[in-house]
Amino acid sequence: MSDLSYLLLFLFASFTWSVIPGPDVLYILTKTIANGKKVGIASVLGVFTGSLLHVFLAVFGLSATIASSVIAFTFIKVVGACYLVFLAYQAFRSSGTSLDMSNTTQPKETPFYSFKQGVLVDILNPKVAVFFVAFLPQFIRNDHGSTLFQLLYLGLIFVFIALIVEVIYVLVASKLTEKVRSNKKISVWLNRIVATVFLTLGINLATTSV
Repeated sequence: MSDLSYLLLFLFASFTWSVIPGPDVLYILTKTIANGKKVGIASVLGVFTGSLLHVFLAVFGLSATIASSVIAFTFIKVVGACYLVFLAYQAFRSSGTSLDMSNTTQPKETPFYSFKQGVLVDILNPKVAVFFVAFLPQFIRNDHGSTLFQLLYLGLIFVFIALIVEVIYVLVASKLTEKVRSNKKISVWLNRIVATVFLTLGINLATTSV
């Protein structure tokens, strides 16, 4: 296979995986629908940062350790699931916010808070670590230099593709739901939906095996 064909195959596989709505995309969409574009973009950057960390962990072998160690995998899984359930509890208790900027009494989720939340959601998901360990080595070629370097640049390409795809998701979702979010009563129900999504992700993570 030529270098160009190899690269196109990897780009296609990465794009396809990123477009399919997984837990990260679902998380980002719910944040965007409930809180708007700025919070959505901040969530994307948080997930992106967490994914970068997973790439470096995969490159240096730590993700393989997590994937092969039942104790390490279970510990991270439980912590991550508990954090998602906590986020669900917070969202369920929310009284809703309005995008009416003249109403300064309504608390709003800040982009920085969403960024930190996105980082933790991604880092505390051991399934991401397992994914990179399983996915990236499939595209390693023995006659093309250092395995370490190949894993690194392939991982970076993947997370940047995911970043672009997720930003597009945010822009589309924000545009479609802008008028809906300005209604506080609807915003309350959006928070309920967010809570349900977080709870579902938490349960799904908690029942995941190595």
